[in-house]
Amino acid sequence: MRLPRRPRLLLPVAIALVAIVALFFLFSGIYTDYLWFDAANYTTIFSGVLLTEIVLFLVGALLMVGIAGGNMLLAFRTRPMFGPAMFGGGSGADRYRMALDPHRKLIFIVGMGLFALFSGSSFAGQWETWLKFINGESFGKQDELFKEDISFYVFDYPFIRMVLNFLFTAVIISIVLAAITHYLYGGFRLQSPGVHASRAARIHLSVLLGVFVLLKAVAYFYDRYGLVFSDRGFVHGASYTDVNAVLPAKTILAIIALICAALFFAGIFRPGGMLPGVSAGLLVLSAILIGGVYPALVEQFQVKPNQQGKESAYIQRNINATREAYNLDKTEVENYNAESDPSKVQKEGDASVSGVRLLDPALLSSTYEQTQRIRGFYNFGDTLDVDRYPDSTGKLVDHVVGVREMTGPPEGQNNWINRALVYTHGYGFVAAPGNQVDGGGLPNYDAKDMPVTGPLVNTTGLRQSRVYFGEEPSAEEYVIAGGNPKNPQELDYPQTGGTGQANNTYDGKGGVRVGSFINRLVYAAKYGEANILLSGDINDNSQILYVRNPRDRVQKVAPFLTLDGNPYPAIVDGRITWILDGYTTSNDYPYSQSESLGDMTRDASTDRRVIAQQPSDKINYIRNSVKATVDAYDGTVTLYGWDTNDPLLKTWSKAFPGIIRPASEMSADLRNHVRYPEDLFKVQRYTLSRYHITNPAAFYSGQDFWNVPGDPTQNDKNIKQPPYYLTTTMPGGTPTFSLTTTFVPRQGSANLSAFMAVDSSAGSGYGRLRILRMPSNTPIPGPGQVQNAFQSRLAGQLNVMGVGSSSLRYGNLLTLPYAGGLLYVEPVYVQVAAGGGQEPYPILQRVLVSYGNKIGVGPDLEKALAEVFGGQQQQPNTPTEQNVPNQANTAINSAIANAKKAYEDAQKALQSSPPNWDAYGEAQKRLEEALKALEGANAQQPKPSATPSATPSATPSATPSGSPPATPSGSPSPTGSQAAGTS
Repeated sequence: MRLPRRPRLLLPVAIALVAIVALFFLFSGIYTDYLWFDAANYTTIFSGVLLTEIVLFLVGALLMVGIAGGNMLLAFRTRPMFGPAMFGGGSGADRYRMALDPHRKLIFIVGMGLFALFSGSSFAGQWETWLKFINGESFGKQDELFKEDISFYVFDYPFIRMVLNFLFTAVIISIVLAAITHYLYGGFRLQSPGVHASRAARIHLSVLLGVFVLLKAVAYFYDRYGLVFSDRGFVHGASYTDVNAVLPAKTILAIIALICAALFFAGIFRPGGMLPGVSAGLLVLSAILIGGVYPALVEQFQVKPNQQGKESAYIQRNINATREAYNLDKTEVENYNAESDPSKVQKEGDASVSGVRLLDPALLSSTYEQTQRIRGFYNFGDTLDVDRYPDSTGKLVDHVVGVREMTGPPEGQNNWINRALVYTHGYGFVAAPGNQVDGGGLPNYDAKDMPVTGPLVNTTGLRQSRVYFGEEPSAEEYVIAGGNPKNPQELDYPQTGGTGQANNTYDGKGGVRVGSFINRLVYAAKYGEANILLSGDINDNSQILYVRNPRDRVQKVAPFLTLDGNPYPAIVDGRITWILDGYTTSNDYPYSQSESLGDMTRDASTDRRVIAQQPSDKINYIRNSVKATVDAYDGTVTLYGWDTNDPLLKTWSKAFPGIIRPASEMSADLRNHVRYPEDLFKVQRYTLSRYHITNPAAFYSGQDFWNVPGDPTQNDKNIKQPPYYLTTTMPGGTPTFSLTTTFVPRQGSANLSAFMAVDSSAGSGYGRLRILRMPSNTPIPGPGQVQNAFQSRLAGQLNVMGVGSSSLRYGNLLTLPYAGGLLYVEPVYVQVAAGGGQEPYPILQRVLVSYGNKIGVGPDLEKALAEVFGGQQQQPNTPTEQNVPNQANTAINSAIANAKKAYEDAQKALQSSPPNWDAYGEAQKRLEEALKALEGANAQQPKPSATPSATPSATPSATPSGSPPATPSGSPSPTGSQAAGTS
């Protein structure tokens, strides 16, 4: 029964409509991508990558269809004239052939289309491999085994493997399709006593199998070069077994594979299955015996009994290559005596320590929010950043900086107009010197408020404070800015009077014009938002801004780079600018140790998700090749070539000419804010924990391997301590902005093994890595031990500040060389909740200092240093004698009561709305006086005549309610080390 004409037409019309819609969305995606790259002035990347992908797709698709489809057609055209009857009688294949034969053209076209799609897509995905192959630059250095230039392994070898893998896949598919076709159309039958095949089928399949084995011979030959990446030995790279057993085995196997291929080709002229069977058996047997058993025997009976001696030369190759690949070959290691006697230090100490950063950027984000957020729809990043700015005298001082970004409309006003047209940008740069606080323990801001005010504004010439491009999650969404300049509707910042807000109309160049109907249509399709097409607030001046996260933005214009996880803002030439570090990486550097990038860069900051985690991809080569900037107002991305000697950077510059500018074009202001990148430093410290050893015998024993210590301020001690930016002075040097870290022994000891710093300021010393190795016969306290000492010796007076609704927060424990020894500095914050339901935030209250076996504490660094180098030393917790005079008890109880009252008054001042900072400061002074009185009362008590026993002290922290308990007769009262105030 035939369908009426109209229903028969509906199906093709529906298919056509679906195809048109799909093509429109495909066009929208490609076209909007082009518009974005055009607005960013990086169409070279868009066209270069797209054209390469299209060409590779076509090549891969055509080759697969040509090889697989051609063999399938050949099998069909050489089918026996009499079909299945050729071998007498039918078979199970007959019913399949009868079912498929009427649709064979459709099946062939659909099948080849799928093969073309998958193979073309796979080939197109290798565009980076292809571009590196055709643009590869020489490394100017040869590997130790084959004497090939390193570029062969980094650029050529991956492409050769890619081509071989593709050909293997194509030939295997061809064998399967040809065999099926021959079987269906009677070319061969599986009948007793064996396989019966036509001459055409036998020749065809013999040739295909011969080609497969021939490819295997080529693969064996190139597998020899892959031995430089072997992980068979003690370290990565060709080991003793690889060089003396696997290498000759691969050569022999390549020759055997050539012989077997010839035997398969001989099957063309000699019927029967003997030759193919012999060649297949020979290939398998030789692969097992020569390629597997022989190397295993060499490893077991020659290498393992004397691995250190056998592997020594190859360990040395690995050490040399790894240090070169990770740019560690110029690392300076020097012995450091680490003086531990403070009495040998001059009372004034080393003047360079006065600028030590006390503000912890990982803790103070909430403090910045509560004191500088202004409105709830603004926010700062989860972690702040450290940079350098001049003070009033022109001296560079470490600053903790942040950008006030927009989070989105307030709750209840989160509609499309507010989200896309009104709440479009953040506003303002907030900064505070890292080495000082105000009278209340808060950052002493020199750039703050809206509009931005403060000394730093005049010093830096800040003239554009708006932030349309930032790190907040809202930057993942688009906004539409511009519009009507005569009627601005973009919220700029709150103000008193009038409408209560200042508005702005965007006049930058960071977006795509959406005034035309076509552009509005494609973006409406891209985001599934009809308002983009229908809104009357969008006109010819409107721009749609998207991909607004600086890291995502740079990644899009430079997909060949691996980016640092922590972009940071700076005021550059009067504008807020995000600065990012870009790396060129590879996992194809011969003999270099391959490790997971994610594992090497993991520490407390990545575990807390305050900075982006790196992928787990393995690498064995890295360079900080690019410094990138993103303008926070107009989104302009600029790439500067930083490591001009990097062959990978030269290769990508050749592939995309003109997109990477020379570093000489960087402004002086930008150079002043360049710093050594964190993730590169983490990779290098991870590698140097082993590869500071250059002797293969010592490396094999591993007794001097190091670990990065756990972060002592975290509950989980397995989380690594992050590196810290601070200005420090290395022996024989001058104060320099540096990135620093410490090492402890790998064998479980918490003593300090080494201190490492890298010069982080752009200049002649930039990137200078120096390691101070501690004496191996003298225990130097590590960060964990120092943290324990702080908490045990100063528990009394610190716990006084952490009672009630407050809690203590320990800031970053900084380590720095000081006066011939090592100085530890740690800020201590009291986290309090302000009034009005605000979130709690930390306020700096104490600074802890340790040098050798002496500890100091004070409200600022100067007083803490005075306790160590000039004042009375803090002593361990000790109980007093049982018979304490009543007068001393009375003084102690009075001091505790006064301390508690001062603390409660300080809490009330903070919990008022807004917080009463004057009252808070006055209460803090009274708390200081009470703590000093408590220290004096303790000093008047008689010294214990017997060995002290561990008895709990009667500090306010021992009473949950926070009220001071009376000291019972015969019970110990707090000693100076427990409850003493600052000197």
